[in-house]
Amino acid sequence: MRAIWNGTVVAESDDTVVVEGNHYFPRESVDDSVLVESTTHTTCPWKGEASYFSLVVDGKTNRDAAWFYETPKSAAAQVAGRVAFWRGVTVTA
Repeated sequence: MRAIWNGTVVAESDDTVVVEGNHYFPRESVDDSVLVESTTHTTCPWKGEASYFSLVVDGKTNRDAAWFYETPKSAAAQVAGRVAFWRGVTVTA
């Protein structure tokens, strides 16, 4: 699987976990050079608190386009150490 935004592959892995239709990529498969930490946090009742990254590619920013659960609840343990994408990021095989 590949996650692509603004013509750039931001993550690539053969080991994604699909939860609620979203592919969660292993953190080490995400290109650190495009990530900027965000102060945004949201809460999912069964997964826990999500934290976000913005993506910066070729001078363009996609705010809060990636999220992860640093310490997911036990029901969502399979997403620990993984990152998912939205907001215009295309995920394809």
